[in-house]
Amino acid sequence: MNRSVTRLFLIAFFLLALPLRSPAPLIYTPGEGWIYEPYGGEPSWRRNRAKDQLIVAQQAFDQKDYSVALKAAKRTVKVWPLSDYAPQAEYLIGRCYEAKGMDEKAFKAYQQLIEKYPRAPNYDDVLKRQFEIANRFLAGQWFKLFGYIPFFPSMDKTADLYEKIVKNGPYSDIAPQAQMNIGQARVNQKNYPDAVKAYERAADRYNDRPRIAADAVYNMALAYDKQAETAEYDQGTAGQAIATFTDFITLYPDDPRTTQAQKYITALRSEQARGNFEIAKYYDRIGKLNGALVYYNEVLVRDPNSPYATEARERIDAIKRRIQTAAR
Repeated sequence: MNRSVTRLFLIAFFLLALPLRSPAPLIYTPGEGWIYEPYGGEPSWRRNRAKDQLIVAQQAFDQKDYSVALKAAKRTVKVWPLSDYAPQAEYLIGRCYEAKGMDEKAFKAYQQLIEKYPRAPNYDDVLKRQFEIANRFLAGQWFKLFGYIPFFPSMDKTADLYEKIVKNGPYSDIAPQAQMNIGQARVNQKNYPDAVKAYERAADRYNDRPRIAADAVYNMALAYDKQAETAEYDQGTAGQAIATFTDFITLYPDDPRTTQAQKYITALRSEQARGNFEIAKYYDRIGKLNGALVYYNEVLVRDPNSPYATEARERIDAIKRRIQTAAR
């Protein structure tokens, strides 16, 4: 038994004592992890200077050898993180992941570039690439489990990507549309209250950009309208939709959508009138005449030209006569 234990110990010691860079095809390097390499000693893509290592990464990328480019770029960042070549290497990592169809990893690499090297010369291009990735997820691209297995689309995760973009460059060229797309992601998941908040933030933050501000106000009104339609008709939210559409018409009278906005207002007021009419009929039916009068009058206030207005007036007259008769 002791001899067997001793033999196992010696084997283990021998294996652990082997140089980390062995001729075996699976190589482990501290800080880089396991890497597959063919037999033959030192990998052909490794270099001893940051500049040379980045050149290897760039050449491999240009030749569309993304596996080698990725390894070389990662080594540049890991071994020489403070060198002048690290930001470009981090950028190449993101480009490689994009080319390999691994958008989440690409976005993360670009995010690391922005956080570690905020003065990188290609900062604006990195933001645009993050924006394009987020747009693909907004269009329905699936997120991947463990970065490899297509799992599901997620508007929550998509909105988070846009949030990062806005935070990275709140006054960049793409930030206003990124903020708008947060609202669209929330609309896609039928989360209308959060959509309203996103559009409201866009209208407030980018009020000096007329097109964005107009789109934000209009879409905020649409989100209120959709929210009002959910479950039982929400009179309060319908009122907010009407107010926001009215603001849109007032602020942007020359916008071609003002006609459609007015149609929404008419439809919303008609629906408000219908809701009040149904409540009035209920009170009327159970004999709560004063309550019925309040809601029949509300029908006339909300939309005096609605299909319910004529009957509301008739019922108001009838109830008043009934109350007067009862008082004699």
